[in-house]
Amino acid sequence: MSPLAHGAAASTDVVGAQGDTPQDAAPPLSDLVVLLDEAGRPTGTAPRARVHTRETPLHLAFSLYVVDTDGRLLLTRRATGKTAWPGVWTNSCCGHPQPDEQMQAGVRRRTAEELGLEVGELDVVLPDFRYRAVDASGVVENEICPVHLTVVPVGTEPRPDPAEVAEHAWLDWSDVRRTAEVSPFLLSPWMVLQVAQLGALAGDDLRSLATRSLGAVR
Repeated sequence: MSPLAHGAAASTDVVGAQGDTPQDAAPPLSDLVVLLDEAGRPTGTAPRARVHTRETPLHLAFSLYVVDTDGRLLLTRRATGKTAWPGVWTNSCCGHPQPDEQMQAGVRRRTAEELGLEVGELDVVLPDFRYRAVDASGVVENEICPVHLTVVPVGTEPRPDPAEVAEHAWLDWSDVRRTAEVSPFLLSPWMVLQVAQLGALAGDDLRSLATRSLGAVR
C-alpha cells in the first residue's frame, strides 16, 4: 500500500498557488513573516503564530522539493499537532523567510530545522507560484510561495523534527503526479497545484528542471 494512503484528507477549497502552518505553541515574537500587497511588495511583518487565521493576509513563503538522483521525491506527512492540514502528505519542506533574510537562506534554514538536512544548490522552478486555500477547520493559507528544487544523492535520509513531520517517504515522481491527479485529497492543496505545474514543465523527470543541483543531474 502506498504510504500516502495513511494521510488525512486535505481540504479542496483552493482559490489559487503553500506554506507552513504554526503549531499550537506560539513561537518567539522574533519569528516573523513578511506581509505583502497584491503586487507582491512587502508591507510589514507579523508574528507567524498570529498570521494564520480565517482571514490570513497575503504573505511570503516558500516550498522545497527534494529529489534524489534516481528521480524519487521526498514527501513528508505533516505532524498531527499542526494547526492546519494536520496529518496530510505534502512536499519536502515549507516555510517562511524571515525579514531581511534572503529567500534561499530561509529555505536552507528551515530544511535544516524541520528535516535535519543540509541542502546544497537550489533552483527556483516556480518563481511566481501563489495560492489561497482553506483548511477544514477554517484556517486560511494565503501566500506568494516560490517553489525550489534541490537534487541529493540516493540514500540521503532526513532526520525530521517529530513536532513538524510525522513520517516521510521517497516516491517516484511519476507516482506523485498520478496521485495528485487521481487522489488529490491525499495531498496538501498547494502541493496538488504545484505538482500540476511542475509536471507540465518536467514531465516524469523532475530532475530535468535542475540546473545547479549535483552538477545539473538530468
